[in-house]
Amino acid sequence: MSARNLTVLICVIFIVVMLVIPLPTTLISLLIMVNMSFALLVLLLSMNMKEPLEFSVFPSLLLLLTLFRIGLNVSTTRAILTTGHAGNVVETFGSFVIGGNAIVGFVVFLILIIIQFMVITKGAERVSEVAARFTLDAMPGKQMSIDADLNAGMITEAQARERRSKVSREADFYGSMDGASKFVKGDAIATIIIVIINIIVGIIVGVLQQGLSFSEAAKQFTVLTVGDGIVSQIPALLISTATGIMVTRSGSEDNLASELTAQLFSYPTLLYIAAGAITLLGLFTPISNLVTMPVGILLAVGGYQLSRKPKVDESLIEEQQEEVVTNDLKTPESVVKLLQVDPIEFEFGYGLIPLADTNQGGDLLDRIVMIRRQLAIELGLVIPVVRIRDNIQLQPNEYVLKIKGNEVAKGELLLDHYLALSPGYDEPSIEGIDTFEPSFGLPAKWISEEMRERAEMFNYTVVDPPSVVSTHITEIIKNYAHELLGRQETKNLIDHLKENYAILVEEVTPNPLSIGDIQKVLGKLLKEKVSIRNLPVIFEALADYGRYTTDPDVLTEYVRQALARQITSQYSQNGDSLKVITLSGQAEKLIADSVSQTEHGNYLSMDPTMSGQFIQAVNKEVEEMTMQQQQPIILCSPTVRMYVKQLIERYMPSLPVLSYNELDAELEVQSVGVVRVE
Repeated sequence: MSARNLTVLICVIFIVVMLVIPLPTTLISLLIMVNMSFALLVLLLSMNMKEPLEFSVFPSLLLLLTLFRIGLNVSTTRAILTTGHAGNVVETFGSFVIGGNAIVGFVVFLILIIIQFMVITKGAERVSEVAARFTLDAMPGKQMSIDADLNAGMITEAQARERRSKVSREADFYGSMDGASKFVKGDAIATIIIVIINIIVGIIVGVLQQGLSFSEAAKQFTVLTVGDGIVSQIPALLISTATGIMVTRSGSEDNLASELTAQLFSYPTLLYIAAGAITLLGLFTPISNLVTMPVGILLAVGGYQLSRKPKVDESLIEEQQEEVVTNDLKTPESVVKLLQVDPIEFEFGYGLIPLADTNQGGDLLDRIVMIRRQLAIELGLVIPVVRIRDNIQLQPNEYVLKIKGNEVAKGELLLDHYLALSPGYDEPSIEGIDTFEPSFGLPAKWISEEMRERAEMFNYTVVDPPSVVSTHITEIIKNYAHELLGRQETKNLIDHLKENYAILVEEVTPNPLSIGDIQKVLGKLLKEKVSIRNLPVIFEALADYGRYTTDPDVLTEYVRQALARQITSQYSQNGDSLKVITLSGQAEKLIADSVSQTEHGNYLSMDPTMSGQFIQAVNKEVEEMTMQQQQPIILCSPTVRMYVKQLIERYMPSLPVLSYNELDAELEVQSVGVVRVE
């Protein structure tokens, strides 16, 4: 334990000891001055804080100082009632305040207590309560604002974490201040009670035990009581003032003194008006000019001095800003920044700005936050921040989605229309602009608000523009998720898994598999829309088979088999049956015979004529199954599955290819078509 921590602990223990053990009057006097010094220091600190969180320990310090002050009260009360003497400091303050008149001094003391209790303490308590309530109510909005800025690319992940932490600490601070202000209120009440006890009991002790007359006892113990009250109320008043300052300060860029002078004297003309009013008050009322004229002159001189501030040359400021920008462009760092490529970019024309502008009701930023959460659950991958920006080179209603700087999708939106998807037939009375749904290429129409209800009556699916673009972004990110998973992202996933499965991770990486090997396996899973969220099962399979092979294709097949339950639930309609297209024995033999084995791995080298026939046969079965409004799925043996996928993915990239080992044994499989090759 460091000396600083040990000192704090000893001080807290000493405060508790003060409540029980009598202290010498000399030590009491010393501690009273220490108490005043701490109170003054706290007040000065509170005035120099730019924001309350810079003094976040204040609620706990307030409790300790209140406890210390109560301990002093107990010690001085014990000394007053037992010896009739509480040290030089108490007696000096008592004599000074009373000034020879016990009644006047006592009244002054009561006024001081009332000011502290009714004005400062009561106000600080109320402000603390309201600040805590509003801070807690504003937390969700602040968190959403941080997420929106993060998705817009305005801040980094580290900055977002820092801002979230600040919001949380701010809520904790104001909640603590709400409770800590009750200590100040209780201390004020306790002081009043202690004063009453000291006077009454002191007079009784002085008359009955010390043999003093009533007037002598009243005078002596009133002096001591008032002195004790003053030396405790002055620090209490300073602490109460500091509490009020802390809870009334809002986030600012400067301390209280700088802001007070800057804002109070920001309008010199008002000082002239105040000077004139004070001067007239002296001229037309019995108030002496010797009192009003110096104040009026002082205000007038202050207004004159403030109005003489040199005006800032705006043209000079613009030149300096241009010079700074020019110098920044000349630095090597500015060129390096241009090399950075954002993982995901969403650009749109100026006509679509209302989509992202919250002031115009746009909620695109919030939708992208939900998309990232949804894909994290569905794919098990943390999608990078989507950089959103407008692009004047695009058409007004056009948008473009880029992955790692390359355009992968584009579309067009009409913000004052709705997209109506055809139910399978066209209703002539539904008028609109013919188009295609951007996510799945389905025929659709842009219809007006007046046509919306009519389209819904004819079973059209009507979608608003924000939902159209959100769905498009979601599907594109799903299709390119494997490109967004790099080695760094894979390392982050492994580190997260290691928190709970350290032994499993150590068995897989760095031996026998590197991060690059694992990234290739996870990328191949994502490419075929298989979620990698269940990393423990994936790593179990890699641990079992990684010692035998490091071929990513082979390892992927083993992992897919380990994820059989997940894949089954992903493609089965009701969980009990699955309709598929199978390969004939001749077709599977053709694939197996076309596999070439080399020292660098196995690959498919089929004759172009035969591969064309195979693709045509698959396409024929897929079209028939699609016409029956069923999802086409190819089912084959585990030995040829990855080669079949490699063969058809160029022509039908979204067609799932499964193997028998990837399906649950209890699942009923129905073959509705067979791929045959003559």
